[in-house]
This record gives sequence, structure tokens and C-alpha cells, in this order.
Amino acid sequence: MFLPKYPDNPTPPPAHTHAPTDPAPVRRPAPQISVSAGAVAAVLVGGVVLTALLAAVAVTAISVAVAAVVLRSMLRDQRHR
Repeated sequence: MFLPKYPDNPTPPPAHTHAPTDPAPVRRPAPQISVSAGAVAAVLVGGVVLTALLAAVAVTAISVAVAAVVLRSMLRDQRHR
């Protein structure tokens, strides 16, 4: 009942023929980029300087905030007297 039905005269699979393809596009070599030690040192020094400036700005902002809180509390105490 559930047996597969095979053809009486099986045909062989068709022979696969390779069609000629277009030749691969010619790849141009990438330009050589030479990085000198001076350029690397300049980038590193620039990064250190920018990081130091960012840290200075952060410390200044924190100190201004603390000073504002202290002044606010001192002025509030004077108003109550």
C-alpha cells in the first residue's frame, strides 16, 4: 500500500556540462599605507592631552558644584537669623 512506485526503465541523470563563465574581474592591489612612528606618537600624545583636559573639566565642574552647595547653605543660614 505505502510502497514507492519506481519507473520501469529509469533514465540516467543528465550529464552536467560546465558553461564557460566570465573571467574573474582583475583586482587592483590596495594602496600601501605607511604609518611612521612619529604619527603614532603624535596620536598618542594628542589622546593623552585630550584626556587630561577632559579630566580637568570634570574636576572643575565638581568643585564648582561643591562650592555652590556650600554657598547656598551659608546664605540660607544667614536668612534665618
